This record gives sequence, structure tokens and C-alpha cells, in this order.
Amino acid sequence: MIIFGIDPGSHTTGYGIIKDAGGRLSIIDCGTVTTNSKDALSQRVCTIYKKLTELIAEHQPDEMAVEDLFNAKNARSSLILGHARGVALLSGAMANISVAEYAPREVKKALTGNGAATKEQVKFMVIRLLSLRDDPGSNDASDALAVAICHSMRRNGKKLTGELK
Repeated sequence: MIIFGIDPGSHTTGYGIIKDAGGRLSIIDCGTVTTNSKDALSQRVCTIYKKLTELIAEHQPDEMAVEDLFNAKNARSSLILGHARGVALLSGAMANISVAEYAPREVKKALTGNGAATKEQVKFMVIRLLSLRDDPGSNDASDALAVAICHSMRRNGKKLTGELK
């Protein structure tokens, strides 16, 4: 099973692709799609869509998991972030991939046992659960891998991080 995790953002969208072989997780790819903040929103979402569809074509994921919106204090920020999420959801739907959505607190709780975990704690668990030698890079890429791991845990009926081996 190949799972494509996405941490959407209008300036930086993180992606992480993992393989789940009977509960054994390994990384396939991860990184970020970065857009130019000076570009119009329409151009930024186009850039995100093109890159995500290229990654889908390259890796042929079986399922996709996208991080849901958090409750931002700024309504405009939430609205713009919603556009990036919409493009991520569209890329999966257009490729006929099953798409799941997870709240940030659910991802954090699945990986660390604490829904209020810091980005550093989540990254630590991503490195541990994927047996990585190196840091996956940006927090956006790490968060996307976390979303993919959360999806793997949920689809396999795992409730706590300690259950995933």
C-alpha cells in the first residue's frame, strides 16, 4: 500500500509518500511544493496542482491523506489555506484515489499520544517510525509524512503510537 500524505499550504505544501507493507512503514519520497508569494493565488494553486499530479503519476499511490484545516485566528488565512486543501483533494479525486482527511490534533495524537504535541515532537516520531537516518527536511515535509503515517495507523486499526512496529 502506497500512501500519499499532504500538509497543504498556499506558500508551501508538504508532501510525504510512504509504503505500508503489512504495518512496516518505509519512506518513498518527501518534500515541499513552494510557490512564489508574489504570484496571484490562482497561479499558486495551479503550481501546487501540477506538482501534486506529477507526484501521483510518478508514485501511483493507492490512497491519499490530507491534513484538515486548523482553527486559525485570521479568517482570511483559513480561506486561502482552504484553496490549497481543495487543490490537494482535487488532485486525488482526479486520479481516482481514495482521500482521507485528518485534523492536525488527530495526527499529533496518533503519532505522539498528545494532540497538542509540538512540531519537533511530531518530527521526532516521524524519524523514529520510519527508521530514518536523516531529518526529512522541512516541517512541512515532516508533517505530510505524519499525515500519511496517521492514515496508515487508522486504516490498520492502530490507536496508539506504541502499537505500530
